[in-house]
Amino acid sequence: MSIEAKAVTVAVIGGTGKEGSGLAFRWANAGYKVIIGSRTPDKAEQAANELNAQLSGVTVQGMGNEQAAQQSGWVVLTVPYSAHKSTLESIKTHVQGKVLIDVTVPIVPPNFMTPTLPAGRTAAEEAQSLVGTGVKVVSAFQNVSAVHLKDLSHAVNCNVLVASDDADAKQSAIALAEAAGMRGVDIGPLANAIVSEALTPVLLGINKRYGVKGAGIKITELD
Repeated sequence: MSIEAKAVTVAVIGGTGKEGSGLAFRWANAGYKVIIGSRTPDKAEQAANELNAQLSGVTVQGMGNEQAAQQSGWVVLTVPYSAHKSTLESIKTHVQGKVLIDVTVPIVPPNFMTPTLPAGRTAAEEAQSLVGTGVKVVSAFQNVSAVHLKDLSHAVNCNVLVASDDADAKQSAIALAEAAGMRGVDIGPLANAIVSEALTPVLLGINKRYGVKGAGIKITELD
């Protein structure tokens, strides 16, 4: 990973949740400047303080979603699908000209273990439509279990499937995957997010049926 990549500030919108805070922890530990965003700034600050205590240093900031998006170069969206549209609308003006990495999975309760096809085909494509062509949307990190993210002694044994219509934006997500201890795999255009998004409820089902917590995806035959 380049020094230039680490110089980019990463905002994790919805970063108070397990997945968002776990990824933020990994990236801060790797040397990135990280901002946790939340609809409630106090919650974001509390989450940031908890991570800083684990990291033994003040490296993570917490603030409202809009401010976090405004002050970052890369924006990672880790909100539930029910909050996807409203969150994007709130940060739309602050992500123009930036990379937006969408981790959202279109799960509609109570069907947590059955793929849901949203009106826009995928959450990532809905995000691109909503924020416009001035934003480089990437789909990634949907299939990463939050279970081991905050345990640096435990390898996160999975690949990250990365889809986007922009080659440079894909490389940004791949750099973040590597920083978090995983390998990013280019799976093609944003439309292919339909595969990675649909895999998450399948993995949740595998966890339940086999009594495990961190099922993930690995692509064979890669060097």
